[in-house]
Amino acid sequence: MNYLADSNRYAEMMYRRCGKSGLKLPAISLGLWHNFGRTDNLKTCRDILTCAFDNGITYFDLANNYGPPPGSAEENFGKMVSDNFKAYRDELVIATKAGYTMWNGPYGDWGSKKYLVSSLDQSLKRMKLDYVDIFYHHRPDLETPLEETMSALDLIVRQGKALYVGLSNYKTTEGVKAMTLLHRLGTPCIIHQPKYSMFERWVEDGLLELLAKEDVGCIPFSPLAQGMLTDRYLNGIPEDSRVAKGVGFLTPDHLTPDRIDTIEKLNHLAIERRQKLSQMALSWILKDRRIPSVLIGASRTQQVLDAVHCLDNMDFTSDELNKIESILK
Repeated sequence: MNYLADSNRYAEMMYRRCGKSGLKLPAISLGLWHNFGRTDNLKTCRDILTCAFDNGITYFDLANNYGPPPGSAEENFGKMVSDNFKAYRDELVIATKAGYTMWNGPYGDWGSKKYLVSSLDQSLKRMKLDYVDIFYHHRPDLETPLEETMSALDLIVRQGKALYVGLSNYKTTEGVKAMTLLHRLGTPCIIHQPKYSMFERWVEDGLLELLAKEDVGCIPFSPLAQGMLTDRYLNGIPEDSRVAKGVGFLTPDHLTPDRIDTIEKLNHLAIERRQKLSQMALSWILKDRRIPSVLIGASRTQQVLDAVHCLDNMDFTSDELNKIESILK
């Protein structure tokens, strides 16, 4: 299938430098955690990816275990890169990760050098790529020496299998040790991927300060709290939602009356700002210049377009910020 990207794809997107590196990222990036596995419609996946690229989204975020089943998101992405994006490979920032269970036995999980190197080799085969732009360690491993895990990331860059390395789900104390080791090895960490939203703000307790001090970019995932920071659940649980399907970590127990009340109040404020709630939630994160990009997920193209339009209103008054804080208390 021939695909010709929109000639104006870079006109409206905002690009920010990622930490102390030469890499610039789009303010909105696309994650393939859900909706791109073997159980999903490949045409819909392709439509979402081409819509994203046509609107200036150049960063595509994967992991070895994304699917379902694990590995299938990379397989599908590889097909689409070969069929649609081969001519645009140098315009894309493709990232993957390893750190969660991928195969049986003691070598298919966590952070050993054997696991990380083998996993990336498998990911490259699935995606039909010679290299990825960013390779992340997906989660800390308390049993493997941190020196081994970080030296594996350094080795992968020196082998030419990744251009940059990053960390994901590392807390502040774990992160500073890992970043120090990577700096000494000569392969600095340029990016950190934590979970961050209006409903989950642990990164504000030291991590963002650390990343600024170390000149490391931050690219939050789950900025919409698995869909809670949208208008999707204001009138109950839709049949086609993640909650109803049992996909992901969001369950009906999360949607308590108090939480729905909070969502309704935030939605009212977003309407006053002439935004959708999802757009306000993304703008609220991107107001922090320590965050070059935020990761969204999408099951249809309209969600991509909605996210991009959060850039139309990035400014908050002090009164709006105070209202948000009072609502979230």
